[in-house]
Amino acid sequence: GRHGVSLILRVHLLQRATRRKLLQELGDQKIPFLGPSDRGFQQLWDSSYSGLVLRRSCSLPAELHDQVQAALLTLRNKGCLLRDLVRVRDRDVFTAVSRVLLGEPGHTYRYLDTRLFAIPWHSEDSAVKGVNCCDPDLRAACRALWELNTFFCSDVSGLEEGDRLTQCVKVEVETRQGKEGDTESKHSEDSKNSEGGDSESRKSEEGDTESKHSEEWDIDSKHSEEGCPGSSQEGDWETESKHSSEEGECSQVKPSEGAILGQSEGKCPGWTSKPVSSTETETVALGAHGKPPGVQLQCGSLTGDHIDDKDDTGNVQGCSQPSPPQVCTGVVKFNVTLLNYMDPTAMSQLKEEPYYGMGKMAVGWHHDENLITHSPVAVYSYSCNDDKGDSGEGSSSSQKTCWRVGLKVAWDIHTPGLMLPLESGDCYYMKDDLNTTHQHCVLTGDNTRFSSTHRMAECSSGTLTYIQSRCQEALSNLHPDPETGSYSLLALLPTTLQHCEEIHNEVEFEWLRQYWFQGQRYARFCSWWTKPMEQLEKDWRLMETMTMLFLKTVEEGRAAEGRREMAETLLSALTDRHQQRQTWRDRCRSSLAQTLPPEEAPVDRPFWGVDDPNMPLPFDLADIINSVESLLWRM
Repeated sequence: GRHGVSLILRVHLLQRATRRKLLQELGDQKIPFLGPSDRGFQQLWDSSYSGLVLRRSCSLPAELHDQVQAALLTLRNKGCLLRDLVRVRDRDVFTAVSRVLLGEPGHTYRYLDTRLFAIPWHSEDSAVKGVNCCDPDLRAACRALWELNTFFCSDVSGLEEGDRLTQCVKVEVETRQGKEGDTESKHSEDSKNSEGGDSESRKSEEGDTESKHSEEWDIDSKHSEEGCPGSSQEGDWETESKHSSEEGECSQVKPSEGAILGQSEGKCPGWTSKPVSSTETETVALGAHGKPPGVQLQCGSLTGDHIDDKDDTGNVQGCSQPSPPQVCTGVVKFNVTLLNYMDPTAMSQLKEEPYYGMGKMAVGWHHDENLITHSPVAVYSYSCNDDKGDSGEGSSSSQKTCWRVGLKVAWDIHTPGLMLPLESGDCYYMKDDLNTTHQHCVLTGDNTRFSSTHRMAECSSGTLTYIQSRCQEALSNLHPDPETGSYSLLALLPTTLQHCEEIHNEVEFEWLRQYWFQGQRYARFCSWWTKPMEQLEKDWRLMETMTMLFLKTVEEGRAAEGRREMAETLLSALTDRHQQRQTWRDRCRSSLAQTLPPEEAPVDRPFWGVDDPNMPLPFDLADIINSVESLLWRM
């Protein structure tokens, strides 16, 4: 409501003041960061990044690698991986990476004002078994990603084991680092001279020139792995609106278990380690076992000025019954995976990481959003040399730059960053509250790269079952006459009107408009969503009928006691609807949208005037709003 919007505004003002303070303190200096070859790397990992776990490629079954990598190539070859047109600072921008969402049937994933509709991953026990919604090759690819998801669910759940190898691996790493010398991190000084570290304005992929110090820190708190580094998208320090107080006490990190799983010969310069004996468990804990007392960061708590992206009143439309944040209880069940793909040679203007000098970014600094609180994230990384999908094994791999993941403590310009190289087939987990208290970015290598990012998406209002139940709630107030086919309303209470109109807006703007803007482009690969969305559109038309009946009731004065309240409620709902329809109309007609091929272009679906004997004639919302305003004036 208005109180929630006002609170968010106050929080944003406080955040802006904090950002200015941090920027002034940072100036033009670079923050140090450590990689595996730097002295103190392991100690930094243990103390400040203990929720990060690396599972080396050699520790996964070879058959699983083969299946997953073949599946990723299949999805790319079929054209399923597409760039999203997302909303950043009230404008549309293309994501730098191409992607597709796979997951539980009927699930969606929302980020940057964009809803992705999952292609089901066709597990044997899924509801889509036997449904011929896509071709056999695509079904096999989806199932392979489901097998990986099953592996991750089991593996992440068992990470608390293996404590007895803690000292063994730690001594090994520190011994190697000691031999490399006692010099301080080369990044604390050399990175200051990095070509990507200046504060000059840079031209984005979308042709937009923005200053690091004036713009990058001012983007709203809604940046996920799907950000757009070519368009100054980084969540950077400002997305901590949901993670720390204005004094930045997130620098007080709570150590938990950090791990390297399945050691192997490193293929990237400076990233080598001895193999762990096959007789020993692969799970290796590197961090402290206890958690010292400190600031408890609870997602959704306003004591630390935390505002969840998914609860952003200004972005989520029509959700009249917000559910309390779900919290991960220890049972890991990833319900979606967001697949990302990027060929860096095809991207001419990737942005340099501006604060540490880590290199070019495929994905800028961010927290993964729309997740169950404190749930883990699991990522499979696959890089290949050519269109055939060769993984880059061999002598030439040493000549190429590895893909890397960078991490930093949120609201903290004093703790060094962490940079972790990734071999093809490596996986990493972000456990506990790491995604909440830290940010991460993805740094480009020379090869083409896929990633499968498995998440416990917060889907309390993001499943087909949910929105169908909402439609039933609203339509339960609509009574059809079996003889004439006409409709009437069962209840005329203002609260009933408000509830129905909120659902009406939610169906149109959170589902139908989202689907026709971009979701429908996947229908040519998989038809699973086609019939459900057609039914949702029919329900929407009936809600339009309900709106006209509510309007007629108000105009005729049949609800004498609550007439004014009904008119005010109706005016608010219609004004909101009118504004949002114009926004979607503008998005569909934007210059960027017009650059897409016809099969991917957004559709400004002409809901109105569809042949339906029970549907009222098309009406102009602006005229109706004026009519209701005049009616209120006369009351």
